[in-house]
Amino acid sequence: MTWRRLPSKTRGKLDLLLWPLVNLVRMRFRLKNVLAITGVLLFVPFIFVSFYNERGHREYEEGLEKRFADLRDRLQYAEALNRQREDDLFTLRSQFNLFVSSLAKNVSAGSQYLDQFLPGLGSMLQNYTHPSDDGIQLPGIYSYLPHLVGRPNSLVPAHSLSQGRHGVSIVIGIPTVKRDSVSYVAQTIDSLIAGMTPEEQKDCLIVLFVAEPYNEEFALFVMKQLKKGFPEAVSSGLLEVIVPPAGFYPNIDNLKPTFGDTKERVRWRTKQNLDYSFLMLYARSRGVYYVQLEDDVVSKPGYLSVMKSFAYQQKSNDWLLLEFSTLGFIGKMFKSADLPFVVEFFLMFYADKPIDWLLDHLLWVKVCNPEKDFKHCNRMKQEVRRRFKPSLFQHIGVKSSLKGKVQKLKDRDFGKHGLARAHMNPAAQLATSLKTYQKYTLLKAYTGETFFWAVAPNAGDIIDFKFNPAIYIEKFLFRSGNPDHPDDIFHDTTIQVHPETMPTAPVMNLPALTGSIDAPAPGFFLVGQFNAEGLAEGDIPAALGKINVVRIHVTTKSHNWVIISEILIQRKEDAEA
Repeated sequence: MTWRRLPSKTRGKLDLLLWPLVNLVRMRFRLKNVLAITGVLLFVPFIFVSFYNERGHREYEEGLEKRFADLRDRLQYAEALNRQREDDLFTLRSQFNLFVSSLAKNVSAGSQYLDQFLPGLGSMLQNYTHPSDDGIQLPGIYSYLPHLVGRPNSLVPAHSLSQGRHGVSIVIGIPTVKRDSVSYVAQTIDSLIAGMTPEEQKDCLIVLFVAEPYNEEFALFVMKQLKKGFPEAVSSGLLEVIVPPAGFYPNIDNLKPTFGDTKERVRWRTKQNLDYSFLMLYARSRGVYYVQLEDDVVSKPGYLSVMKSFAYQQKSNDWLLLEFSTLGFIGKMFKSADLPFVVEFFLMFYADKPIDWLLDHLLWVKVCNPEKDFKHCNRMKQEVRRRFKPSLFQHIGVKSSLKGKVQKLKDRDFGKHGLARAHMNPAAQLATSLKTYQKYTLLKAYTGETFFWAVAPNAGDIIDFKFNPAIYIEKFLFRSGNPDHPDDIFHDTTIQVHPETMPTAPVMNLPALTGSIDAPAPGFFLVGQFNAEGLAEGDIPAALGKINVVRIHVTTKSHNWVIISEILIQRKEDAEA
């Protein structure tokens, strides 16, 4: 029997009996809803704060990891220099022992004559025990280039234009030769220097290697032109020019042709291998990292900071090669400590194969298992040969250094998703309430490795750059959006700073609030805002003193995602330097 078929009196009695139970159930459901809503209201801010702190802590840890990586690589560089000094002392001692040994063998006839000048020298040499001829000797450059024995001047540049700069982070090596009716050297060097900040120029060395030992007139002409064209770079020590001695090169006119190449091509690639070897050995003691370039490339702005950041980012130190271009031997970075055995491998086979082939063989010997397949070998090589994308260097040359050869090589990965510019920003703790998209983190944008990409910001979202201790800041620049995503820019967003000590007098020259811009938070001062093109830049008044927080503050909700492609926070000391 259904409810409607019950008599009305019966339904009434049942309503009286069931109504308290229904009300009780409703009250319990309402109470649960209230408790649930209350829990959400209390728990969500806690989650947000925890997430915000965790993100800032993670960014801070990544910054510390990069600092430790820098110290680790510099320690390895110092150890390599120490080994180099030990090798030099060993060579010197061996030569001295050889000299004394030969002198001791012939001293009996003239011992009285020697004693007239240095009493006791004759008897001392007669009792001298020279090294045994049965001892072993380690192979070295003389094993692969035996014509260098007894010719020490063949290991020293014949001509050099140098201020002797040492101890930089990165040494860039550029070999060049005379080409028919064209030269790209000036354009290459101009691009490299223009792509650095003043601070980066102090931490880099560019070595141009004029590989024309038999054409002294041309080599000296190049040195003169570069000294005239880049006087500041030469006088500061940023740019060096060296010319190898002709005695360094063996006779390469009668080489055995291989791989179907002509004698001229075999001679060209063999000399090129020797050029690279001399240049690497010359540069290995000058900086922590060595980057190989060619004389017909252009660079992306900020490339130096990106390379350093990528090197510091490596979780392990077992890499041999970092690549910043897909082409040939362009943009290849080595640890300077690894250069001796890299060059030794090149010298063992310098007359057999081109340099890029030898480099690939070196990696195969180092990590590949002959019992595994080709795919496994490639995976293992990728562990020690790590690629950075997008490429930082582009090949611009058309005429090759090999006479008659035309090469229109272009790096298709150059310029993709590129930076506006990377900068050497001061150390900071980074934090943001914005949700980061994939690997495009704020830290990577701050160090210049790539851009920061986040989902659409809401009103009240912030990005903080915290400095501990506080620093004097001269100026700032934040560029949002990029060519691939021009609409991902900040709207109604301000730049605010928090001074370490609140100024006692009114601060002049601060921008006024416009449109829907909110007033800064307590303790913060408005110093700029993003314009219609997504750019915010300006100076920070000296009256604010030291700054401990620079903040990007979003005032209104945006429908688009946001990209920060360039970050510059310039310390006052850096600007004066």
